Amino acid sequence: MKKRLFSTLALVLCSFLICLAVVADLTGKWSGAIKTPNGDFPVKYTFKVEGDKLTGTADGADTSIPITDGKISGTNFTFNLDFNGTMLKNVGKFYGDSITIDVDYNGTNLHGMLKRVEEK
Repeated sequence: MKKRLFSTLALVLCSFLICLAVVADLTGKWSGAIKTPNGDFPVKYTFKVEGDKLTGTADGADTSIPITDGKISGTNFTFNLDFNGTMLKNVGKFYGDSITIDVDYNGTNLHGMLKRVEEK
């Protein structure tokens, strides 16, 4: 009986800690490229997670765009960017050391992969 109770408690605790680790690890700076028909578009994102809310910025070569309507659920997240008056819906997946992002640009799906930027 004690063994079963201990196993159940350990499983619940591990699940809780894994969920917290996943959410906490998305916070930070990420760098990569979005593939477009005209070639790769380099991007840098800074994410901040507070509960299930995602905020931050997307930084291109000459601009910084605030993230709006950001939400996170486990390893999945969504947010919007207002790019020169065009709303870009972003859907992402967190894999620990990398992120994939799909961007809806006027009905065209653009895909990107980002890696965490190591702070020095």
